[in-house]
Amino acid sequence: QVQLVESGGGSVQPGGSLRLSCTASVDTYISYCMAWFRQAPGKEREGVARINRNGFTLYADSVKGRFTISKDNAKNTLYLQMNSLKPEDTAMYYCAADPFGSGGTCRGWGYFGYWGQGTQVTVSS
Repeated sequence: QVQLVESGGGSVQPGGSLRLSCTASVDTYISYCMAWFRQAPGKEREGVARINRNGFTLYADSVKGRFTISKDNAKNTLYLQMNSLKPEDTAMYYCAADPFGSGGTCRGWGYFGYWGQGTQVTVSS
């Protein structure tokens, strides 16, 4: 069973930065399609950023230019660098994996079947 463990959340002031990490228990999974989602209280979960096997990335419009997704296959770790944080970025952030896309491609936001437990990010002055 794949386990995804997030870390790096916390509280930060607007304009600050955080880096989230997600480590996969199955080393091959990190080399496939991985993503970060978030869910704020009272809102639906939304995809924030995803990265495929070849390093191609896709971002939600709300985070473009501020967030960067990356991964280190040797460390089985996915990252989300978050800069210029805003109060509306406050949410629980989840790491997710879709290991079944052909050739490590990302099939879409609805295909992520493996999830971490989440890490809380709070942006407030």
